[in-house]
Amino acid sequence: MSWHPPVPRSAVDSSGQTWRIHRVWPDSTVGDYILEVVAPGQAGVQGGVLRGGAFELLSEDDPGLPSLRAEARHGELVSYRPHMRAVVRTDAGYIKVFPPGGAIVPAERCAQTELLLAPGTFTAPRVLRNSPDVIVFSAVPGRPLGDLGDDTAGLSDGELDRLWERWQHAWTAQVGSTAGHAALAALPVHSPEVEVADLRRWVNRWLRHHNDIPEASTQRDALSARADEVTRNLLRTAPDPLVWAHGDLHDKQILAAGGSSPLGLLDFDDTAQAEAALDLANLDVHLELGARVACISPDRYVAAHTRILAAAEELHVSPDRFHAYSDGVWLRLACSPFPKRSARALAVLDERAAHIPLASGYESGPPVLLGRQG
Repeated sequence: MSWHPPVPRSAVDSSGQTWRIHRVWPDSTVGDYILEVVAPGQAGVQGGVLRGGAFELLSEDDPGLPSLRAEARHGELVSYRPHMRAVVRTDAGYIKVFPPGGAIVPAERCAQTELLLAPGTFTAPRVLRNSPDVIVFSAVPGRPLGDLGDDTAGLSDGELDRLWERWQHAWTAQVGSTAGHAALAALPVHSPEVEVADLRRWVNRWLRHHNDIPEASTQRDALSARADEVTRNLLRTAPDPLVWAHGDLHDKQILAAGGSSPLGLLDFDDTAQAEAALDLANLDVHLELGARVACISPDRYVAAHTRILAAAEELHVSPDRFHAYSDGVWLRLACSPFPKRSARALAVLDERAAHIPLASGYESGPPVLLGRQG
């Protein structure tokens, strides 16, 4: 059997520069990975590849994103999945770069979301310019709640809780206002079956890249078993009604500015009709992950978690559905190419499987943060 080394946390290029591997995606060839990397003291991100364990920094000319070089001149590259998508931050806003033709559907989603956003709920970026492979957005004032949750951000626990309370009221008002809206029917449906198919793609990709690694056999068996349980639970109980969904809600997508202005909301590429549990579970799990790796304090996670559960109750989300979608998010995290991150998520799934939620309603408190790892 061939041995494919795990993805390291850093790599050195041909010039001797060390890069921290920030994000990673399995490539089409087993054992190869696409990377987003950052360098200490250097602004922005760059792309890289890991082929057979050898690191290579990619040039600015991306054949999959032919508009990237020209658009990157306008600002700083802050998010980059080579060949697939890039985000450039400018003084006036943000530029999203897609493969040729790839911006058409996201631009339509932005237009549909503009029709669906209720007055006074959230501020969304405006589309300033778009083409088949580029969308230019206006800036939205404020800082992400994910950054403000850090103890060093200068907000007290009470101030942060009030921001989450504002999010709770805005979110329930927004989701509730879209019931029966004519524009909702134009969005794609993200059903439980779609969620299961998506999770299976993540799991199968992870298994394919680790199939010939003897050292990964235990984790491989555990992931397969948990995948069967998670997908079975997503289909086991009747789904909740479909509502407007952001599709990728987490605390970096929610912005808070000073005063009483509405919170900002970013990135509507995946907006859809879905169960309300889809967004709420995704937001909650990402916050819990932050608490487990000590990015936010347990008390701050508890405060946000309580607001998320309050929103779920107000939107009549079934506890079983919330739990099933939460397991789905942890399963996706368990498919990380980073070995420690994958093992951590699998450990959480084991914890959750051992703890049966109350059938009559939501649990009275947040999950116990056991087994914390760096």
